[in-house]
Amino acid sequence: MPSPTPDQRLAERERPAGAIVGRQRWNHLLFAHWKVSAATVQATLPRGLHVDTFAGDAYLGIVPFFMQRNRPAWLPPLPWVSWFLELNVRTYVHDAVGRPGVWFYSLDCNQPIAVALARRFFHLPYHRARMTAERRGPSTVLTSQRRTPGSPACRYAWREGAGGTAAAPGSRDFFLVERYRLFAADAAGRLFTGRVHHAPYRLHVPAVTEFSAAPARPAGFTLAGEPDSLLAARPVDVALYPLSPVTPSATP
Repeated sequence: MPSPTPDQRLAERERPAGAIVGRQRWNHLLFAHWKVSAATVQATLPRGLHVDTFAGDAYLGIVPFFMQRNRPAWLPPLPWVSWFLELNVRTYVHDAVGRPGVWFYSLDCNQPIAVALARRFFHLPYHRARMTAERRGPSTVLTSQRRTPGSPACRYAWREGAGGTAAAPGSRDFFLVERYRLFAADAAGRLFTGRVHHAPYRLHVPAVTEFSAAPARPAGFTLAGEPDSLLAARPVDVALYPLSPVTPSATP
């Protein structure tokens, strides 16, 4: 199955048509990525999705960040409910018509209402977790432990780098972070896609002193060594659009 063309990747950054259903701010993002076998990733994907690769390599990402101002498009943010922490495990995919996006293996979160709503309305594999975060100047420490018995405690510590620039189209950084579409499957295996829109990430290189690959294990991945890519991003304000079914023509 051919990979998305450069034009298709750039087109995903355009503002989608249709009504916005939610708004969020993503802040203090850390992107840790490891190269993984494309065949191994493909074996984990539902019918209709294909592993997306860069220079022949597939990637698995672990992304802790601060979720802020999360709310329906027609409501203001609410105390406690609209601010929380997340950590997702993800890979990169495209459908049969070349639309690139993200496939989430898991999303850990310390806000139970957000977990319930995302599972119900977006078919996303959210899990409740105990999470803490501390900010001191440009430094962040975030911890996470899923509430499932036996889950490991994970810790991430990084210091922001200087500046912040958008990834160049065609670069590996662009491939890893410039994603404006998610794919999800419901309990019956039906495939859906949804769009998000935000300004391009302003990326910088963080100084990472602690990280954990343990969140990838429940998805069947053992990640050895240090990440192949470590990036961080300045905050972005995000518009969310509703899910729609992936049509049969896009799932041969």
